[in-house]
Formats: sequence, C-alpha cells, structure tokens
Amino acid sequence: MPTNGPEGPEGPGRPSPARRIGSTIRRVRAGRRWGNVRDLQLWQRALGFAALGFLTLVPLLIVVSAADATGGQGFAQWLGDGLGVSAPAMVEIKQLFALPGQVWRTTTAFGLALLAVFGLSFGTSLQSGYEKVWDLPPARWWARWRHVLWLAVLIGVLYLSAISPPWHDSPARGFVTVAIGTLFFWWSQRLLLAGRIPWTALLPGAVATMLGLFGLRVFSRLVFSPLIASSAVSYGPFGTVLVVQSWLVGVGVVVFGGALLGRLFHDALARPANPVDQGR
Repeated sequence: MPTNGPEGPEGPGRPSPARRIGSTIRRVRAGRRWGNVRDLQLWQRALGFAALGFLTLVPLLIVVSAADATGGQGFAQWLGDGLGVSAPAMVEIKQLFALPGQVWRTTTAFGLALLAVFGLSFGTSLQSGYEKVWDLPPARWWARWRHVLWLAVLIGVLYLSAISPPWHDSPARGFVTVAIGTLFFWWSQRLLLAGRIPWTALLPGAVATMLGLFGLRVFSRLVFSPLIASSAVSYGPFGTVLVVQSWLVGVGVVVFGGALLGRLFHDALARPANPVDQGR
C-alpha cells in the first residue's frame, strides 16, 4: 500500500512547493533556465530602458516633482532619495536640476504635450519586455489606451512620492512606499499584458522587483554615492550624469529581471519536478 513519502502530504507524485522550488534552483544552476535570460535580452533591454528613461522619463519626472512648488522636494531630492546618496553627492545632484519654481516658469504647454507623448513610448517599451518574459505575442493596436492609463497612474504615484518627505525622515514611509510600489508593478504587469496572465502569477514578479529596487538602493549608497562625488571632481556635471545613467541601467535590469524571476518562481510552483530532481 502506498504511503506518504518524504515529500509530505502531497505524496510521491506531487512534491511540495519547497521541493519544486529547490529543483528549479538546481535546474537554473545547471544552465537549464538560462534560455529565458538569453531570449529576454536583459542587458539590451536595460540599456534601452536607461536611454529612454533619461531622454523622456527624467524630464517628465522633473515637471511632476515640481507640481508642488512650495512644499515639494523637487526632482533632485527625489532622485537623491532613490539613489540613497550621501550629503556631498546630493549637492552635486542638485546642481544638475533647476528648482521647482524655475521649472514651472520655463515649462510650456507644447513641452508638456511632448513629454506626454514620449512617456507613452516608455509604457510601450515596458509592455514589450513583459510580453517577452511571458512568451506572449504583442497586444493589438487598439490596446494603446492602456499606455495612457498606465502613464496617468505613474504620474500620480510619482507626484505623491515627490511631495512626501524622504525615507530617512519617516521610517513608516519606507514601508508604505514598498507596499505602493509592489501594488504598482503588480497592476502594471496585469494592465500592460492586457489581462492575459492571472493576478496570482504576476505577484512574485512585483515582489521581486521591489526587493531588487531596495537592493539597488543599498548598492547605490555604497557604490554610486562615492562615484558621484569623485566623478564631479574629475569630469564636472557630466560625471554626475554618467553615474545617474548607470543607475538607470540598474533600474532597468531590476524591472525586467524581477519580472523574469517572478515567471521562474511561478513555473516552479505550477510544474511538478521531474523524477530525477525528486530523487535528489
């Protein structure tokens, strides 16, 4: 009579989730999952993310963060908080960007419209990466309204972030920011993928993305913060721009890589391990 083996209550034919995750990690280490990374072209997409972000998203963020000219921190403060830089590095970042009041005085309606159009292309790039992660065909052309909605929600999230105090001024804000960020990336995947992937399958990717952004902030504090100060001495403002651009590349790796890790995690729970992995 068959009995429950070491796999637990699932029985020998249905290994536990922990065992399935372990077998997936072993397959990744053995090189059986690197095809997903190669197909995604993670590094190329991260470079495109950084270039598009610096040319289109950064100007949009500057305008959005300047919306509260009296109490807002401005884009420089927002970027420095995201990078987790030290006080000397923050001084160098602030020298690159105008104050909130100056931004509004020099912004035109045509410039705002142009930034909105460029912002939509950012959503298109993100959607393309998510579709590649889940091996989905491109969405129909009439689904472009999703980019408009995504951009509007992104602007709202950025505005709330810009007018809030920095993380170190309010520890509770850090937990709220992580929760809002997880919900945003969770919802973004669902929206940009046109609902073709269930919510439960997308949650691991959103969590992995936020964990990756937190890790990137710690890395930035240790690496990018000293680089900003030293690069500013060696190359002037251009050196600071190079460091910020490198940070945007890291953000791109985290955004697309987090979605890919979520896909692998979902597959680990959805697929039973093969007999060879079960015996290990």
